[in-house]
Amino acid sequence: MVLAGGAGAARQEAIAPKRHIVEMSGMGFHPDTLELRRGDTVVWINRDIVSHTATAKTKAAWTTGTLAQGQSGSYVARRKGEDPYFCQLHPTMLGRLFVR
Repeated sequence: MVLAGGAGAARQEAIAPKRHIVEMSGMGFHPDTLELRRGDTVVWINRDIVSHTATAKTKAAWTTGTLAQGQSGSYVARRKGEDPYFCQLHPTMLGRLFVR
C-alpha cells in the first residue's frame, strides 16, 4: 500500500504546473527558447537598464506589458503549439515557447 501511495504522489508531482524564469538581459531573452506544458507559468524578469516587453507574435495575444529594470511579468500557457514572442520596444529581441 505504501508503494501505491508513493507512486500516486510522484505522478501528481510530474504533472503539476511548473514555473519557468526568463531573464531579459544584454538585449536578449535568456533562455530564448522554452519547452513547457499547458498550465505552466513563464516569468520574465527585466535585468537590463532599459525597459522591455515579452509579447506574443501569434493570435494568443498576450503581453507582459512594459517592464522597467527589476520588474517582472508572467504568462500561463493555455494552448498547445509553438508560441513565438518578441520585445515591442526592441523587435530584434526574439523568444519562443513550445507548449506540449
